[in-house]
Amino acid sequence: MEVTDTGEGIAPEDLPYVWDRYYKVDKNHKRAVTGTGIGLSIVKSIMEMHGTKYGVVSEVDEGSTFWFSLKRYK
Repeated sequence: MEVTDTGEGIAPEDLPYVWDRYYKVDKNHKRAVTGTGIGLSIVKSIMEMHGTKYGVVSEVDEGSTFWFSLKRYK
């Protein structure tokens, strides 16, 4: 399963950290509502508890695709 957006994308140097708790790529939010930076760390915890694979592919100015597999891996 995957979710793709056509947003700003994530720089290669930031990709390893997007799953970290409280990590935010853009510290200067332009949106009215800002997040806490824990959403993807929660996803990571759930995926790891269920033994599934997950990841993200992204290109700056192109968007991002977050994916996971429901197949159980050990």
